[in-house]
Amino acid sequence: MGPHPEPWPDDDRLDPELLAEGDARNVVDRYRYWSREAIIADLDTTRHPFHIAIENWEHDLNIGTVVRNANAFGAAAVHIVGKRRWNRRGAMVTDRYQHVHHQPTIEDLLAFAAERDLPVIGVDNLPGSVPIESAPLPERCVLVFGQEGPGLSEPAKRAAHRVVSISQFGSTRSINAGVASGIAMHAWVRQHVFGQTITEPAP
Repeated sequence: MGPHPEPWPDDDRLDPELLAEGDARNVVDRYRYWSREAIIADLDTTRHPFHIAIENWEHDLNIGTVVRNANAFGAAAVHIVGKRRWNRRGAMVTDRYQHVHHQPTIEDLLAFAAERDLPVIGVDNLPGSVPIESAPLPERCVLVFGQEGPGLSEPAKRAAHRVVSISQFGSTRSINAGVASGIAMHAWVRQHVFGQTITEPAP
């Protein structure tokens, strides 16, 4: 969008610099010309009560996509467990509007979750995992993803209240965390925003 025609609206959420020079950011139309701080404040009124965590022991390149997905699906926050540095390119600058926290270890993440009474749900196609398509997800929880290749670390597996998997039908053994996170978040949205009832099969 180019510069806003004058006279400018009387709205303290608007950024005078953007009004004068135009707004080329990747934001929905309702946030056009809003300041970054105003967008974050407004998103904070509608974020969902689930958190996303992804392990980053080997500089996983999927983290940017996970952050972008978390923004799209309204996650409360993203927690990067392990190395602090991550490739922001895939986030498409959504990290400017999404709460992103660093947890040095799994134990730090677990302490965060315990303090807030958030069940930890692992997402990985492990033996004994429950298909996410038939798994009721807690409304308040932390969905934890391992990184490309190794998947969830052993400490993450042990800490998870349960592990859910995404059904696959091709030749590959896994999908990357960026794709998996979008599927899992949408499963949460279907259950808790659109009210789709999930009945877990009897054991």
